[in-house]
Amino acid sequence: MNITTLLGDEHDWLLNHVCNTIPKHSLQLPGADFIDRVMALSDRKPSVLRNLQALYNQGRLAGTGYLSLLPVDQGVEHSAGASFASNPMFFDPKHIVELAIEGGCNGVASTLGVLGIVSRHYAHKIPMILKINHNELLTYPNKFDQTLFASVNQAFDMGACAVGATVFFGSEESRRQIQEVSQAFEHAHSLGMVTILWAYTRNNAFKTADQDYHASADLTGQANHLAVTIGADIVKQKMATNNGGYNAIKFGKTHSKVYSELTTDHPIDLVRYQVANCYMGRIGMINSGGESGSDDLHQAIRTAIINKRAGGMGLISGRKAFQKPFAEGIKLLNAIQDIYLSKEVTIA
Repeated sequence: MNITTLLGDEHDWLLNHVCNTIPKHSLQLPGADFIDRVMALSDRKPSVLRNLQALYNQGRLAGTGYLSLLPVDQGVEHSAGASFASNPMFFDPKHIVELAIEGGCNGVASTLGVLGIVSRHYAHKIPMILKINHNELLTYPNKFDQTLFASVNQAFDMGACAVGATVFFGSEESRRQIQEVSQAFEHAHSLGMVTILWAYTRNNAFKTADQDYHASADLTGQANHLAVTIGADIVKQKMATNNGGYNAIKFGKTHSKVYSELTTDHPIDLVRYQVANCYMGRIGMINSGGESGSDDLHQAIRTAIINKRAGGMGLISGRKAFQKPFAEGIKLLNAIQDIYLSKEVTIA
């Protein structure tokens, strides 16, 4: 893979950028010793650390401290037809797990039904992450809310090493979601399981006439801070694409230095601010791979480079992989992993 060719005109801008906002020496960076160096100082039980290490020790990124995860909960979140019609083999949960294994991923995240129907065959072959809540889109008109679909005990019984959940921070229902997920994460930790939070912002007011601030660095950064506050061991966040959400929407509290000193318009600096809000990297942040499209390889590589150089812990990419023929999905996942294995891509 030729990174220079893939990045085109952005090659020098992305690979040689130096972050002068929050310096890299301020961060706890991913690495083979991350659990001993960082997580072992926390209140996490030895069984949680063991399962976290199992995630880090799987797949092509084993032993690096970085994560490449395959999430496939879109059958609920976007409808099965919208998700799998382009590649009907993935209506069968077996192929979802096989893609994660063959693609060299650290783990596979999916629903109670998907993982449960094949758990006896695969629970010991790849770490499973059971997503316990979802936003289903069969309710009409659409209601954007996260509802519990599974319990922590069900995740434990099927052999999952981790539970995942989403909170729509900023939504009318967010307070209830925060309480539900906080309690679920406490229970998961008591059973020795890892906790992963999809920390998304969601409120119609976050999109103005001029710009959509759902992926602004300041709002997503605060979502990250709330996520680690309620006990997430890993935070999944959409990559920041702009900034200034607080000021544009004119609500909440922020500080002028967030924009003048702690961030710039460079994407690596914006994501560095997201990482900083995860207790300066003491909790790892993975970015989502985004929707499937016509330029998937370039976009996936670009996202992985920004995440790694910002101090992130990896990528969780689903639709870009499973909405392609099986072999092409493996190729894309491997290309993402190659960025985290590359010595050419360093921390900015």
